[in-house]
Amino acid sequence: MTKIAFIGAGSTVFMKNIVGDVLHRPALRDATVALMDIDAQRLAESEMVARKMVASLGAPARIEAHRDRRAALAGADFVVVAFQIGGYRPATVTDFEVPKAYGLRQTIADTLGVGGIMRALRTVPRLWDVAADMAQVCPDAILLQYVNPMAMNTAALSARFPALRQVGLCHSVQGTAEELARDLGIPVSSMRYRAAGINHMAFYLQLEARQPDGTWRDLYPALREGYRAGCIPLESSWNPRCPNLVRYEAMMHLGYFVTESSEHFAEYVPWFIKSHRPDLTQRFRIPLDEYPVRCEEQIARWTDEAEALRRADRIEVKPSHEYAATIMNAAVTGEPAVIYGNVPNAGHIPQLPATAAVEVPCLVDSSGIRPTTVTGIPPQLVALMRTNLNVQELTVAALLEEDREHVYHAAMLDPRTAAELDLAQIRSLVDDLIAAHGDWMPEWLRRPRAA
Repeated sequence: MTKIAFIGAGSTVFMKNIVGDVLHRPALRDATVALMDIDAQRLAESEMVARKMVASLGAPARIEAHRDRRAALAGADFVVVAFQIGGYRPATVTDFEVPKAYGLRQTIADTLGVGGIMRALRTVPRLWDVAADMAQVCPDAILLQYVNPMAMNTAALSARFPALRQVGLCHSVQGTAEELARDLGIPVSSMRYRAAGINHMAFYLQLEARQPDGTWRDLYPALREGYRAGCIPLESSWNPRCPNLVRYEAMMHLGYFVTESSEHFAEYVPWFIKSHRPDLTQRFRIPLDEYPVRCEEQIARWTDEAEALRRADRIEVKPSHEYAATIMNAAVTGEPAVIYGNVPNAGHIPQLPATAAVEVPCLVDSSGIRPTTVTGIPPQLVALMRTNLNVQELTVAALLEEDREHVYHAAMLDPRTAAELDLAQIRSLVDDLIAAHGDWMPEWLRRPRAA
């Protein structure tokens, strides 16, 4: 019988998607699902939802709830991690409000920039704790990591636990493909694509649609012409407040479409958000403080949603677009599947450093997750990825070496931060953020510094 441990199961909506996908797979319907969270109330809510899903589908799955992580992990075949260390309050709010005092505005602040750096400093030590427990109680399990900053987490896990079977999972590649299909007015099932890069900065290197005569048509000319003519419906289905103007504009200059959303991409580069150019954020309709606004809306909705789930006798379980259950099914049954995963580079993109975490197509079967090799990425895309890798590598180095100076270095080389602040301001901002996060920071960052 398959055992699935879910660490951070208090994220009830996300847990519902993953467990729902599992229950739809015949080979996984009798799995033991061990839910674990440190928040007793959220854990109880997730347990209630999971049990109702099992009953609604008449599945023989077994649901467990744990406050103890090692107990949840013991004997697991798969480990799903989906936690947010420090939560929305206080940690995410801090990541937005402290930089604002320096005139540094952000949109999401979870992958790069000072927000992404701080989130990595809070998160990686806890992921290392999970990996250490896995080495003891489920050494052969596959870690399915859904935590941002994805690339930094994946690289740090690989550096400290090289034997760990892990993959970082995001929905940007498959999600953006669906958006582009809608923009072009074609079924996504008619498309084929090849993407590669780093998480949140991978690009569609090939993007085609099958024609009635069986040939394949390059879709880039239609995307470019549609953007020039203003006839592509540029609304983002992920976030109606943020059109895809940023990504289409970047495509016109770089030649390729990036897989992550416009509100994300805008803060990974120095071109779109500038305090002295408010016209840019207006022109490209960039939603500053997007993530806090979204979180507040989700918090406001959750009370009603949770009550509706408590009252419901049955819970409708619809398939999601996440890869977790696809991976589990392929590993258990041997039925092959292809997913896009974030993995330690190991030559999978030879143009990027070996220490990087890269996002590439992966074949999954009973032997596990096997990344493919992607070559020939255009040099302008590789160069852009390297600007983000600088930040990622220095943040991971700071964690591995317990070196505060590398935290400053990471922030100094961040494209968005460097576009706004000078070196002294960046150092001061990092100090203020570390102090504001207090006990959420690793102990070595809280030690008094030598004069």
